[in-house]
Amino acid sequence: MLIEDASKEVIDLDAELELLAQRYRKAGGMGIQVLNMIGGQADQLLNRLPDNIRNNLDGATETALGLAMKAAHRSRGVIGDQPGWLNTTVTTAMGAAGGFGGLPSAMAELPVTTTILLRSIQGVAAEQGFDPAAENVQFDCVRVFASAGPLDHDDGADLAFLTSRMALHGGSLQALIVKIAPRLANVLGQKLAAQAVPVLGAIAGAATNYAYTSYYQDMAHVHFRLRRLAIEADTAQDQLVEQLRQRVTPRVTKN
Repeated sequence: MLIEDASKEVIDLDAELELLAQRYRKAGGMGIQVLNMIGGQADQLLNRLPDNIRNNLDGATETALGLAMKAAHRSRGVIGDQPGWLNTTVTTAMGAAGGFGGLPSAMAELPVTTTILLRSIQGVAAEQGFDPAAENVQFDCVRVFASAGPLDHDDGADLAFLTSRMALHGGSLQALIVKIAPRLANVLGQKLAAQAVPVLGAIAGAATNYAYTSYYQDMAHVHFRLRRLAIEADTAQDQLVEQLRQRVTPRVTKN
């Protein structure tokens, strides 16, 4: 799936990994700006949701993620990949519209936004030379969601989503969705709660969608660029991830 001649090029791994580390840190910092804008704390947002919605987030997220994956893949035959800035612009506008009507419209907007997020992740995979129709690439597109989200605290040390592997046999993609759904449900629940903030719902919706789209596109770039570097430089991906971890972790400060 990659251009064979690329493997003959001289790869400056130090420079490549430093760029990825910078991108990783930049992505993780967006949530702070979002929280400052909506005036809330990430770990308190979920308490704003009604009990029936909060209790059903895991199952709803699992279903939505499976449907979004299929919809995102089918859309590739109709609409070409869009640049990252356009994906961000579209989801930001949708978040504002969803937040304007409060929780009901935010819930209606959420599956569409999730589909666009998956589609943008597939676009990054294609940009790095991978075929989004391939099962293992679809598997990795879903795994990008295991990197939590910009409203979750992330000390930069958890890069397990880049290397975790599951056997690709019947049902494996669904098994991965089931595994990731609870973590993604927490993230998307925070987004819903932010959009339900009185008066500021439209602003919060636009801000969270902007952060989420930017974040997941950056995480996708880190993920698939590492995969391509492993092939081009003929280096084990685990080794590259460890080198990236060493660049990211020392610069993180905890409050």
